[in-house]
Parts: sequence; structure tokens; C-alpha cells
Amino acid sequence: MENKNNELVSVNLNMLIRLAKPAATLKLFRSRIRAPQSGGLLSKAKGRGMEFDEVRMYQPGDDIRSIDWRVTARTGKTHTKLFREERERPVFISVDYRASMQFATRGVYKAVQAAKLAALLAWVAQRHGDRIGGQIFTDTACRELKPQNGKQAVLHFFNALINAEARQEAINFEQVMGRLSHHVKPGSLVYIISDFRGMNKAVENYLAKLARHCEVVMILVYDPLENHLPKKGRYRFTDNTTDIVVDTGDKQRVLNYQEKFLLHCAGIQKLANKLNIRLLRCASNDDPVQILR
Repeated sequence: MENKNNELVSVNLNMLIRLAKPAATLKLFRSRIRAPQSGGLLSKAKGRGMEFDEVRMYQPGDDIRSIDWRVTARTGKTHTKLFREERERPVFISVDYRASMQFATRGVYKAVQAAKLAALLAWVAQRHGDRIGGQIFTDTACRELKPQNGKQAVLHFFNALINAEARQEAINFEQVMGRLSHHVKPGSLVYIISDFRGMNKAVENYLAKLARHCEVVMILVYDPLENHLPKKGRYRFTDNTTDIVVDTGDKQRVLNYQEKFLLHCAGIQKLANKLNIRLLRCASNDDPVQILR
């Protein structure tokens, strides 16, 4: 019973390994986009990247951007480069462990829910043969893991989720997203699991940069209390350092509180629509398997 209660507020290896079974019922996000190499035909493979294969004589209909000018100059005849799809796609999972994620009134802590979502995605990626990497960040540290193959990469990622670094050097959401846009390779599938506190114009620009070259999926994690305060009454909240008492009998305060959260969600949805990013929402008491399904 004690271990079960601990899993409401913290992450352990057994919890993440157990998610391998339900992950078998899931698939990673795949969108249909236009690939220039195919003359405008629809492709399911954006993000897997294209690897150089060979050079051959130019044929009518070939993309002129793929002409190999060196071989053309050397031979006097137009040649074009052929590319083939990479077999493995990098899957990069960014997980928010900041103080605002160490909270819940129902279900599990938002950080625990984020870790569960990340673990499910890692298991699915491993089953698909994709390379798995990630980013785990707190208010004082940020760590990136280079995408690698196999079950060992999954366990390496899990170890980072369990043992998040705690360097005493403040880092904000803008800096984290800047690092993410720097570390992720074009063609990756990128999941960002967060409550997205700290959104600003610079963050939006980094997300736009990512979305130009990668598939991006944002997963907004929240607690039901952030959406709706409880019925009339006085409620005490604590972070073990500071206590606050909220009086939900103050109707204007309740309306202001709910409006703030709704505006936050609407802003994220608007940005996702603008950048053609898929947005999922997951409450702390939701079943993460059902959300990803």
C-alpha cells in the first residue's frame, strides 16, 4: 500500500516498466504532409529524414533541387541525387519536472503523469524501432539525452526520469525550449509534456522553429483544480514551505482564476493551430493510455 501511495507523488522504475504492456496497444503520432522529393504527392514519412542513396541520370519530373551539379559539370550530362527514407526516426521526449508540476488534488502529481506519458511513448518508439532521446528539466536543471536504439535507450531515459538532476542554477522555460530547438535534429518526432507555464514570444518562436523541421506534439498536463476551483469553502494549500488559504466564496476571485486558466489553454491551442502542431490535454486523474490512444 505504501509503494502504491508513493507512486502518486514520485516515479520509480517498476512503475515505468509496467507501462510496456499497455504501450503495446498504442501507436506514435504520424501525420500526412507533402514531401517535395515526391513531386507534391502525400507522404506518411515526414520526419524520418532522407538519406543519400545514389546518383543517376536526370529524368523528366525529377526535382531540380536534387541535381548533383558536381557530377553534371564533370560528365557534361545532367545527373540527380536519389534519396531513401531513413529506417529509424529519432523520437525526442521533453518532460517538465518544474515546481508547478509537483502538484495534484486528484489522481497523481502532474510530474508523475508526465513521466507516465513519456514512458508510454518511449516503449512505443522502441517497439517501432525508432531511436529514443529526451529532455528532462526542472527549475534549476536541464538534461538532454541523445536518441539511441533499443531497450537500453529506454532504460537510460527512465533512469533520467527517476533521477532528475538538481543543479542550483535557475533555468526558465524559454531557455529550456531554446535548448530543445538546438538539440533536436530535423526530421525528429518531438513530444513536449508540460503545463506550459512561462509561455512567451521567444518560446513561441522556438516552437515555430521546431515545427518547421519536425513533427511536434504538445501534451498539456493539468490538475482538475486548475480548471475549476471547488465549491464554496476555505481550502488550505501547501508546498511544505508556504501555506495559503483560498476562499472560494469570493465569486469574482473564482471567475478570475478560471478565466486565467482558460486563456492559458486557449493561447496554447491557438499557437498549436497556427504552427500545425497537435495538442493533447491530460488531467492528473486521466488514464494516460486513453489520452494517447
